[in-house]
Amino acid sequence: MSAARRMAALIALLAALSAGVAGAVQPDEILDDPALEERARALSRELRCLVCRNQSIDDSDADLARDLRLLVRERLVAGDSDEEAMAFIVERYGEYVLLRPTFTGANLLLWTAGPAMLMLGFGGALIYLRRRAAGRGPAPLSEEERRELERMLEG
Repeated sequence: MSAARRMAALIALLAALSAGVAGAVQPDEILDDPALEERARALSRELRCLVCRNQSIDDSDADLARDLRLLVRERLVAGDSDEEAMAFIVERYGEYVLLRPTFTGANLLLWTAGPAMLMLGFGGALIYLRRRAAGRGPAPLSEEERRELERMLEG
């Protein structure tokens, strides 16, 4: 393979890889201040696209994701801290917009309900199996059954 072909293949590979990194952010969305843009991108990776569900707004091409990206940038340009911008978005759209929901309040119940139900199920199965094993012994013979057994064994 010639050097020119290798260089062309390398350039094509780098172009393909960099396209995946860029996400869905459009050139007209990018802020002039690189530090502010990096903060906006970091926040965008933490927010769920409400159309695509389990995709960040940074990766989504949906119109609503674009609106959310612009809203994040607008809040940062207005002087909000990352926490203030995130709180504004959560207040407006609810905690569902967070890709990693908080571990407080009503979410605490959701986070713990699954493991708690699993533990209850295991506990119930264990109790059932122990009771079943304890009750497996033969029932004692009544007096009438004992007499009949003796009679059968003698005869």
